Amino acid sequence: MKHVKEIKNHADRVKEATDYVHTRDLSKATYRLGFHLMAPSGWMNDPNGLIYFNNQYHVFYQHHPYDPTHGPMHWGHAVSDDLVHWNHLPIALAPGDHCDQSGCFSGSAVDDNGVLTLLYTGHNVINRERDEFYQNQNMARSMDGVRFDKSSQNPVIPKQPEGMQHHFRDPKVWKENGSWKMVVGSTEEGCGQVLLYQSDQLETWSYEGVLAKHNGENEGYMWECPDFFPLGDEHVLLLSPQGIEAEGDRYHNHHQTGYFVGHYQKNQFERGSFKELDYGHDFYAVQTFQDGKNRRIAIGWMDMWESPMPSQKEGWAGALTLPRELVLKNGHLYMKPVEELVALREKEIKLPSTNVANKWALPIKGQKIELVVTINLNQTKAEGFGLKLAQAEDGSEETVLFFDSNTKTVTLDRSQSGEGVTGKRTAPVSWNEQVRIQLFLDRSSIEVFLNDGETVLTSRIYPKETSIGAELFVLNGNVQLEESVGYLLKTVVT
Repeated sequence: MKHVKEIKNHADRVKEATDYVHTRDLSKATYRLGFHLMAPSGWMNDPNGLIYFNNQYHVFYQHHPYDPTHGPMHWGHAVSDDLVHWNHLPIALAPGDHCDQSGCFSGSAVDDNGVLTLLYTGHNVINRERDEFYQNQNMARSMDGVRFDKSSQNPVIPKQPEGMQHHFRDPKVWKENGSWKMVVGSTEEGCGQVLLYQSDQLETWSYEGVLAKHNGENEGYMWECPDFFPLGDEHVLLLSPQGIEAEGDRYHNHHQTGYFVGHYQKNQFERGSFKELDYGHDFYAVQTFQDGKNRRIAIGWMDMWESPMPSQKEGWAGALTLPRELVLKNGHLYMKPVEELVALREKEIKLPSTNVANKWALPIKGQKIELVVTINLNQTKAEGFGLKLAQAEDGSEETVLFFDSNTKTVTLDRSQSGEGVTGKRTAPVSWNEQVRIQLFLDRSSIEVFLNDGETVLTSRIYPKETSIGAELFVLNGNVQLEESVGYLLKTVVT
């Protein structure tokens, strides 16, 4: 806390934090990613304030610049022209004012008549040992898109509605029929819910009621990071529930991220059942925005609370996922990598059509690769098949993606994925004429997109630098690999 208290002026606190984070030398960090957005050093968690503004992509994120562990939250800030190459700007928000004494928690960004405006939660600790705190909603504006001034009207929403518990955070704001709307995550009687607010000019808000709430089933005690938007003819409510209990293969992360699909009219949202968005070990707090191409793009935190983070000993922790375009088909959200990511491809390695029994070492090696593989299921006769990635020559390390023909599921197994991590995650997969696998391996992460994003699994792994092999393997039978391709990928971030 000393860095928050020593300097009272917000601009000075921002400068001190920005200067500090760029003094850390991470040149020898072995787990640093090659093409994912990370903080220059220190801790990173939730993406915040995703926006396409003045023909640039802006991403803000929860950031503790002074240590690779969670601490008083600042807002880091990066921009891109193409969703591939990112430039770090000065830290946008630092805590320590009367409205955010203990942290500038998550929120969103809007374009208010050409002014880049942030809405965020102020976190204020009363007694840490007794978990006593209060939260409010605040605003900051920037005339140049770089330096932000907090509003003199803060907090713009001083407290939660009467009867609600003290969890009250993560405002997501949008414009609807000429008015501003906001959803905020909340808790009532130990049940998660999302509250709806309305405003004419962002500094004064009226409470419109509960947009959606826990239905008494296994849906968690707190709904963090809500995001609400139209997609096609329906509306989608994304959220990250805390406290969902594991059920079979589902809900094995410390907290979950998923969505409801439904109909929205006159501040009422009639929603269906909760569905997971990503089945991997490390995906949380996803947020979305609409860009200049009218795409709905999602980015999540590529880590998870209570997960091992071996990179902390290198002076950093946390990364964001690759940007993903959201498409709604028959009530199901597909996530597919944005098309701009083809710019990462440095060298193409073709994988010929072949029938494989037992195993086949793929002719591609590296820590940063993309694979686009198609398996012909009509000509595959096996109990199962899969890919081994980030593989050591002696077999001591490997990350396994296994498709089970009997259960029609896919399992991402990181039991031998390197330092610290373990565990399996299993998801359903469509089993028709073929399965199409697109995956990105980036030193200490793997993102798997099946059947154009119908099923997605995202996990962190921490293999040795020498674990660079890849293999297609088959269990009791043979598998038909259609003509496929691999790519060695560039390093574009540090």
